[in-house]
Amino acid sequence: MNLLFRLFLVVIESFFRRRLHPLSESVLHLTVLPNDLDLNMHMNNGRFLPIMDLGRIDIMLRTDLAKVALTRGWVPLVGGVTIRYRQSLNPFDRYKLHSKVIGWDEKWFYIEQRFTRKNRLIAVALVKTLFRGNHRNITPEETLKAIHVNIDPPMIPEKVLMWLSMEDSQPPSSPLLRKS
Repeated sequence: MNLLFRLFLVVIESFFRRRLHPLSESVLHLTVLPNDLDLNMHMNNGRFLPIMDLGRIDIMLRTDLAKVALTRGWVPLVGGVTIRYRQSLNPFDRYKLHSKVIGWDEKWFYIEQRFTRKNRLIAVALVKTLFRGNHRNITPEETLKAIHVNIDPPMIPEKVLMWLSMEDSQPPSSPLLRKS
């Protein structure tokens, strides 16, 4: 329930916040609530990913991409996430979620999302995402064109290339799942 309330706030606040360029950073100010906690009394590692959705939704709303996606029947999909937890978030800690598109290729947008508290890094994640509509993937180029943005993609950061390389080196399925 608390995520629905937070989503509602992100949507309402988006009407009053400045529009974003697709390469600008979104910053959400959030608080650790009791239902974000695990048995160790800090924010559950599984809670970070749904909260990251809010940052990406904020970008979509403030670049007018949400409106375009709704009218065209596009849905956002996440193709992969890697996250590194560095510190804990405790009950009622105030923190910020920074979300920024850091590059794209012919298929995926790459977004960096950082959780900070008092200017200290709590967790950092890389996300690859795209839109899908009419039984096909929508290219980043087509996505940006839909919101009347014509820019060259920034160079994909080395950390993203390393992550993608690691993903490509993984076997297609686990040996534990193979039939003997």
